[in-house]
Amino acid sequence: MSEFNYKQVIVFRSDLKMSKGKIAAQAGHAAVSAGEEARKHNKRWWKAWVKEGQCKIAVKVENEKELLELEKQVKELALPCVLITDRGLTEVPPGTITCLGIGPAPTEKIDIITASLPLL
Repeated sequence: MSEFNYKQVIVFRSDLKMSKGKIAAQAGHAAVSAGEEARKHNKRWWKAWVKEGQCKIAVKVENEKELLELEKQVKELALPCVLITDRGLTEVPPGTITCLGIGPAPTEKIDIITASLPLL
């Protein structure tokens, strides 16, 4: 597999114990929403990511506190990101923060924050 210069990382809370289907839906929300943030604010990164094949990685943190701390670090590095808050129609209560979409952005910038996180 070739190396990607740009990627998107989706970080999930492992404490929610969501079903595979729910995780897939939340991943879709995060991928599209974070991608739109990148397209609006750093079109060069977004275009390069699309051209490379839109690499996405799913990782996890233990809880909401860790996810919010991660979001803070991402914003300090000025990377595109979006917190996903669920409407509460199926598995989790309304307003539950389920995941964080980061990027697309240069891989080396995202890895500063996410490289040590375990895969989902």
